Amino acid sequence: MFIGHFALGFGAKVVAPRVSLGALFLAAQFIDLLWPTFLLFGIERVRIEPGATAVTPLVFEHYPYSHSLLAVLCWAVVLGVVYGLRRRDRIGSVVLGALVLSHWLLDLMVHRPDLPLSPWGDTVAGLHLWSSLPLTLALEVPMFALGVWIYVRNTVALDGAGRWGLLGLVFFLFVIYAANVLGAPPPSTQALAWVGQLQWLLVLWGYWVDRHRRPLVPA
Repeated sequence: MFIGHFALGFGAKVVAPRVSLGALFLAAQFIDLLWPTFLLFGIERVRIEPGATAVTPLVFEHYPYSHSLLAVLCWAVVLGVVYGLRRRDRIGSVVLGALVLSHWLLDLMVHRPDLPLSPWGDTVAGLHLWSSLPLTLALEVPMFALGVWIYVRNTVALDGAGRWGLLGLVFFLFVIYAANVLGAPPPSTQALAWVGQLQWLLVLWGYWVDRHRRPLVPA
């Protein structure tokens, strides 16, 4: 799951108009922003196995601190509370926390049974939609299109950057998704972890685009 997470970030703008698109992206991708750093420090582990699933060659061996349900709930509370204290925006705080949790729920649909319920237990979950590329695309691509449509319908561009910057962001996200699904496996886990750090640029791109657009729903 990749653009499906960003889809929820786009769509959440309608219920949290005061929250920047960048912050919505940050919340929706939060645990996947933590995960590459945990890989680099050896806290969590992944194995590259071409053909492991129809969609991804990654076998997630150990990621309890970024992707267990209990850990994700804790990250959701932390991010929501920090935002709420800084911005005094209760709705935004709840939405950001919900987006963090939504990442695990979407991953539950596509992952093999490898998502732990707690950092210390052996119970794992996953509905394994990644066993079918057509089913994965049928879920994620329309979800992404709907999320972008909701964002576009509920914001208005203030200038060319708001129009073309958004178009470029959407196109770039889709290109990354196609490369992930159809491209060659990563050469190593280290390379995967370093490339994963580039997701922060997508968060910054979201902040930049949103500064050049105005929500139509009263904040």
